[in-house]
Amino acid sequence: MKDLSPRAKSVDMLDSELVQRAKAGDLGAFEALTNRYERRVYSLALRMLRQEQDAEDVTQQTFLSALENLGGFRGEASFSTWLLRIATYAALKIIRKRKGLNTVSLEEASEGTDDSDAIPHPEYIADWRQSPEELVHQHEIQRLLDEALAELDEKHRLVFLLRDVEGLSVRETAEALGLSEANTKVRLLRARLQLRELLTRTLGDPARRVTRRHDHMH
Repeated sequence: MKDLSPRAKSVDMLDSELVQRAKAGDLGAFEALTNRYERRVYSLALRMLRQEQDAEDVTQQTFLSALENLGGFRGEASFSTWLLRIATYAALKIIRKRKGLNTVSLEEASEGTDDSDAIPHPEYIADWRQSPEELVHQHEIQRLLDEALAELDEKHRLVFLLRDVEGLSVRETAEALGLSEANTKVRLLRARLQLRELLTRTLGDPARRVTRRHDHMH
């Protein structure tokens, strides 16, 4: 016999239906949303912060904030995107606090400007057809990708996580990080190139290594 309990039915409900019920005061509906996205929020927070306790704190804060501000959710973006933005803001607060940069934006805190930095030239040539943003969805590559992500500069890692891992648009990623769309695109390109090289060192063919040549001409 099919289980027709409210909890069982909520599993099959669309986010929009659960949101409407939660707005009307149905805490069970909000609990269903929490169960649906808790692991995803925690995973993002952990990849951003790389500390389990901080990731747990961000996850808890994200859902508390979502509950408090649910009345202001207009559905212009999906609920999951809105939730991930909240998680991103919470994680960035921790990152800035670590650096003592509470009143400084992530962009201002970064040394140098994206316009003046050169796009890194790969030292290795990848011999697979899939890009890092495609590989991120293959479970067997997850561990290698996480290790490679940990080697990226923070400003590049965060853009890649939001755009390619979580699927936010360039505009949404820029808004979440307080960046211009142009800088977001440049950082995303750098992140993909760096990840491609890092992953190639593990997955690629060493025989295809490119030897960099230095130009000594004046």
